Amino acid sequence: MTELLTETVIPEPQRIRGLEMPWNRVMGSTEGPASAARALGPWYPQEFMAECVETVPEAGGMMTFIFRRCDGAPLAFRAGQYVNIAFPVSGEDKDPVDRSYSLSSSPTEPWTFNVTVKRDPSGLVSPWVHENVKPGTVLDMLGPVGAFHLPDADRRARYLFLAAGAGITPIMSMLRTIHSLPGHADVVVLYHGAEAGGFAFHRELAYIASVDSRVKVFYSLGDRSKPQGWEGLSGRLTAAMIDEVAPDANGRQVYACGPEGYLNSATELLKNVGVDDTSIYMEFFSGDRQTLLEYQEEIALAADIAEEIAEEIEDSAEDYYESQPSAFGLYEPGYDADGTLKATGLPLETFDPDAPGSQDGSSDAGEEPGSSDASSFDTVGTGSLTLSFMRTGINVRIDPDEHILEVAQRAGVRIGANCKEGMCGSCKVVKLSGEVDMNHQGGIRAREIDAGKFLPCCSTARTDMVIDA
Repeated sequence: MTELLTETVIPEPQRIRGLEMPWNRVMGSTEGPASAARALGPWYPQEFMAECVETVPEAGGMMTFIFRRCDGAPLAFRAGQYVNIAFPVSGEDKDPVDRSYSLSSSPTEPWTFNVTVKRDPSGLVSPWVHENVKPGTVLDMLGPVGAFHLPDADRRARYLFLAAGAGITPIMSMLRTIHSLPGHADVVVLYHGAEAGGFAFHRELAYIASVDSRVKVFYSLGDRSKPQGWEGLSGRLTAAMIDEVAPDANGRQVYACGPEGYLNSATELLKNVGVDDTSIYMEFFSGDRQTLLEYQEEIALAADIAEEIAEEIEDSAEDYYESQPSAFGLYEPGYDADGTLKATGLPLETFDPDAPGSQDGSSDAGEEPGSSDASSFDTVGTGSLTLSFMRTGINVRIDPDEHILEVAQRAGVRIGANCKEGMCGSCKVVKLSGEVDMNHQGGIRAREIDAGKFLPCCSTARTDMVIDA
């Protein structure tokens, strides 16, 4: 006898407020974290060998390559980052060709990791990758690298993801990560493709949108004509299209990835719908000479850090974590004049979808950064100036000669950082008010500085400050 399934109304899940990455509390813990938790923290880039264990054809001329590290360790990274891979395209006896590819998997499943490559028939590397990388292929890698990633903790967690073509790969990592985590979030994805059958991950995107009420996915065919039966959008990215899929875009953090022309257009259109520059994060899949040079600097610096880390391990493997250089900020417990601080993380607060304004974004979940009252925050540390960290909800006292990143990390504020050399840009945050002295070496663009962003690793405070972190 066949049992018939009937449609029933299922209540929405009860969720805690905001999103928090699984390693966030470990990073701020005052006690020695467990080995497994420590291994998952995205602390620094490393050089390692990885073996391909599976290949998965994707739509749109893409292929996903699933790897695992040969040393058995997990790959710890933040959703949106990339790895640099050496491909022996001219043979094992010739110098390899390096290429950087975004990770498309979630860091919450770190024992294997995915790299998705779009085949460019005229390219040197991608055709070789599609034809030659098979299960059992072993490649040299460096990573994770990049400042384009989700925050470690976000109490609001309201995002607009824009992707064009292969730009879906880091966005997919972000979406898979959010889907795997508990907590309230509001995510809109707008994905541009060239043809109806060319949207990579479309089955998984449809599944996530169908089972996760936090996620909405929209597709557009760009400037191509609509085929019969097409139910998505059509036309290039416009302000009207952004307003249609996300009428509250000016209350969201926007992550965009794709070709240079697409992102340049997106920058202007987002301004037209009221999104502030400080809420826009972009990753170029192709860019001008300056952008490419900046990426080369990131990779070169990551290689230097990886080499230093390897030397530390070789010199004193047993005491490695205890003697970790302060520049990397690993497991440095928070403390002030009275002693150690407790581990920090998002407050465990239930999100009530029936509260006034919860559905339309007018509640706290949709507030502009800095709208909370910092006078209600706890204050730690000593110093003549005050840093108010709005997302963390803490005031930190600082002296004018102290670097902001170091003081913030001691107080438990989670700011991603690979170094303190002012080059890689991974610690970039938004200054909502106040003045800094920043002595950087190229890790931040002029337009980002104009938009209020700065590098706390190489900055000191000149006045009291309010910071979106």
